[in-house]
Amino acid sequence: MNTTDARRILETALICAQQPLTLRDIGVLFNGGLAADSIKLVLGELQDEWSNRGTELVHVASGWRFQSRPEMREHLDRLTPEKPTRYSRATLETLAIIAYRQPVTRGDMEDIRGVTINSLLLRQLEDRGWVEVIGHRETVGRPALYATTRQFLDDLGVESLAGLPSMNDTSAQIAKLEQFELGM
Repeated sequence: MNTTDARRILETALICAQQPLTLRDIGVLFNGGLAADSIKLVLGELQDEWSNRGTELVHVASGWRFQSRPEMREHLDRLTPEKPTRYSRATLETLAIIAYRQPVTRGDMEDIRGVTINSLLLRQLEDRGWVEVIGHRETVGRPALYATTRQFLDDLGVESLAGLPSMNDTSAQIAKLEQFELGM
């Protein structure tokens, strides 16, 4: 299969896909006829080809996807006049604690925040698909251990936890919090 055909097939699949596609999913498109290195090369070419457009090809935690560029948000929001969900400061603080200190128990989060955490707040984060219980600490009461999910990373637009802003980078943290407040 030539590169032009491979690029057309891959581009079509990524545009039409409901979810990000993993390299394994992409390999299925070509019935094993294209090696992983060749697929990565084609993905790189597609990223370059789409670099000057309103959408971009990105690699997130669960695979590859096309998404609109952040600078297009203002214009796209005009199509959907509904108000995005707003999260309380307590919710965002709790999410940040889980993201940066995971796995953590509710008691750990309460110690860091200095206040009791409402169970509805944790349920809201679980319902959104951003956090999940990944186990229980082997201690009295066996408290649940919370961690972030791939959905959280996908919604934030990063590949891994390493893509989160550093704890010292206040401007980047504020920008990410504003994305969440806008309903990402």
